[in-house]
Amino acid sequence: MLLIKNAKILTMTGKDYENGFLSVKDGKIADLGDMASMPEPEEGDAVIDAEGMFLMPGLVDAHNHIGMMEDSVGFEGDDVNEMTDPVTPHLRAIDGVYHGDRAFVEAYQSGITTVVTGPGSANVIGGQFAALKTYGRSVDEMVIKAPCAMKFAFGENPKTVYHEKHQLPTTRMATAALIREQLFKAKEYLENLEKYEADKEENEKPDFDMKLEALIPVIKRELVIKAHAHRADDIMTAIRIAKEFDLDMTLDHCTEGWLIADILKENGYNVILGPILTDRSKIELRNQTVKAPGILARSGIDVAIMSDHPCVPSQHLMLCASLAYREGMPQEEALKAITINAAKSVRLENRIGSLEVGKDADMVIYTKHPFDYLSKVKMTFIDGKLIYENKEG
Repeated sequence: MLLIKNAKILTMTGKDYENGFLSVKDGKIADLGDMASMPEPEEGDAVIDAEGMFLMPGLVDAHNHIGMMEDSVGFEGDDVNEMTDPVTPHLRAIDGVYHGDRAFVEAYQSGITTVVTGPGSANVIGGQFAALKTYGRSVDEMVIKAPCAMKFAFGENPKTVYHEKHQLPTTRMATAALIREQLFKAKEYLENLEKYEADKEENEKPDFDMKLEALIPVIKRELVIKAHAHRADDIMTAIRIAKEFDLDMTLDHCTEGWLIADILKENGYNVILGPILTDRSKIELRNQTVKAPGILARSGIDVAIMSDHPCVPSQHLMLCASLAYREGMPQEEALKAITINAAKSVRLENRIGSLEVGKDADMVIYTKHPFDYLSKVKMTFIDGKLIYENKEG
C-alpha cells in the first residue's frame, strides 16, 4: 500500500484537508482524511511525507490533439485531420496517436494524468476521441475509454477546408445540413437494424455502413458529442441540432459563450473552454477573452478549461486555469475546470477528476499552491504508481 501523509489535500469535492493523508491500494484510492485519523503504516507500505505540500487530483485536459500532431514533426507525424471527406465518424483517435510523442512526458511532468485527444475540426464530423492516461507502453495500455466522444465541427474550419476543394460544405448552412443528413441516416439505419433483430424472417438486414455504425452510440446518447464552435451563432446551431435529435453534447472552445451566458445556462450543456493563451489568429476568435471562464462560472455553468494542444502545449494547462482565476473565476471553480469538471465533460467522473475513495489513484503533489507561479510539480502518480519525481526541488 502507498501512504501519503502531511499533505494539504485539495479533493475537488468541497472537502479539503489542511493536514491530511491519503492511502492507495491496487491502483485505487483506499482512504483519506485528517492526519489525526491516519492509520499506522504496516510493514512493507511505501510512505511519502509531503511535508505541507499540496496534493490534488491529476489534471484532466478535456480537449486536445496530443499524440496526433507529433512534437517537432511535420506531415509525417500529422494525423489529426483527414481532409478528403467532410463526414468521417468512423475514424478512431487510437489509430492515429503516437504514444511516444514527448508531449505525453511533458504532460505528466506538469501534473496531467488524463488527456482527451482526437481528430481536428477540418471535417464536419471528424471522428472519435479517446481518453488516455499520459503514461503507458502503448496507446492500448493508456486507454481509459475509447471512444469517449464524437467530434462535430461548426463554423469557420470545415467551410474553409472544403471551399478550397470546391466541395460541400462551403457555408454554415451546408455544415448543419450535412450533420442533420448523417443523423437522420443513422437513425433510420438503427431502426432498420432493430426491426431486423426483432424479426429476422420478416425484415431485411440493412447493408453494413461503417459511418452509420459509428453514429449509433451518438443517436442512443451513449456517446457524447464534442461540438467545436467558437462563434455565438455556431454555438446556437449546435444546440439547435442537439435538441432536434436529443443528443448528449458538450460545447467545445465556446469562445463567444460568455456573450450568451444566460442562454447557455438555460440549456444546461457542459462547456469546455479554450484555448485561452493564443492570439486571435482567425475571425472566430475576435471576442476571445481570458475573462470568459469567470463570466461563465459565475453564471452557474460547469466550465472545463482545455489546452487544445498543440495550440497551447498541454503542459501549460495549469497556467490557463491560474490566469482564469486571476481574471475573475472563483479559485475552486478554476481548479475544478482542469479536474472534476473536465472529467464530467467526458462522462468519466466516476473514475477520475477528484480524490475520493474508490477512484483511480491519479494524483499530483505540488511544492506550493498550484496557482503560485513558483510552484513546481514534485510527484505525479497514475493508478497509484509514481511515474515522475522532480528531485531538483
